[in-house]
Amino acid sequence: MTKPIYLDYMSTTPIDPRVAEKMLPYLNEDLFGNPSSTHYYGYKAKAAIEEARAQVAHLINAKPENIIWTSGATEATNLAIKGAASFYSRQGKHIVTSKTEHLATLETCKHLESLGFDVTYLTPKPDGLIDIENLKSSLRQDTILVSIAHVNNEIGVIQNIQAIGEITRSRGILLHVDAAQSAGKTPIDTQKLKIDLASFSAHKVYGPKGIGALYIRSQPKLQLTPQIHGALQENGLRAGTLATHQIIGMGEAFHVAFQEMANEFKHISALREKLWLGIENLGNIYINGSITDRIPGILNVSFANIEGEVLIPALKDLAISQSSACNIDTNKTSHVLKSLGISDELITNTIRFSLGRFTTEKEIDFAIKHINDVVKKLRR
Repeated sequence: MTKPIYLDYMSTTPIDPRVAEKMLPYLNEDLFGNPSSTHYYGYKAKAAIEEARAQVAHLINAKPENIIWTSGATEATNLAIKGAASFYSRQGKHIVTSKTEHLATLETCKHLESLGFDVTYLTPKPDGLIDIENLKSSLRQDTILVSIAHVNNEIGVIQNIQAIGEITRSRGILLHVDAAQSAGKTPIDTQKLKIDLASFSAHKVYGPKGIGALYIRSQPKLQLTPQIHGALQENGLRAGTLATHQIIGMGEAFHVAFQEMANEFKHISALREKLWLGIENLGNIYINGSITDRIPGILNVSFANIEGEVLIPALKDLAISQSSACNIDTNKTSHVLKSLGISDELITNTIRFSLGRFTTEKEIDFAIKHINDVVKKLRR
């Protein structure tokens, strides 16, 4: 069986060989120690973890002590939102987010509503971007937190975090940013953007699954209520023995991203444009989300005049998706696209093409031909 062309980099990325090579010694050599142990093996593991912490911090213009290891961006988001809501609940119980957020944010906010918090869900503009004036008017005296994704995981639009950060910082409101899809794809400067909390995941940046991080502002010091209780690892914010090999992988993945982001941006942008130019001639297809404010490696496209639920199965030679992989088990249409006002009929025939570091021009040429052949056949 011939493997399909992989065009689903927003779901996950393959581990970069350089990352895998860096991880291996921490699995099968004398670097396996528990980093909390006070002997040779523990010291070696701890030193490597601190190097990785510095690598993650470097990509986002932070200090190593600002980085707390988690199991992924979902846990980081839970710690950020629940931890801040719990600690600062005496100051207020109002949170602002958007309808197009990842389920890690939406379900966490839903849980907090059951505990008596009030959550405002902003409706984005038709291009997927947050109306800054609308956000500003949604803030109240009791607002303690705003949580907005930097890059949307389905349509790839880049929110104006700098403008949002200026507003929240001036009002003493915490800003949490889901940066799982933006790390390594667009510059992140936590100081310039005035971010207080930010969630990251290694497997979106060519690192291993099962490891992530939370950036926590330290000047002035920000407090969170821990969500996992046990020993005092990670400054008492996240109990549990650290997964050394995965942390090493995340550090190296962020290090490689820092080195290659500029060249990668050009490479992936060119391939995305080639893909779009190769299929737009089919007509009655629409790009969802802002054309200008987006990361390079994604095309979220709706195909009109095709019978529902047949397009993706017909494109069997491409590994693609309709929406976030985290939504698949819910059997619901994309909440992101519905929030943009797109009809259920079009949502059914929407495909998220996402390209990445290892996508080749030859693969895009194949994809263009395959998409053209299938769509023309389905429209007969």
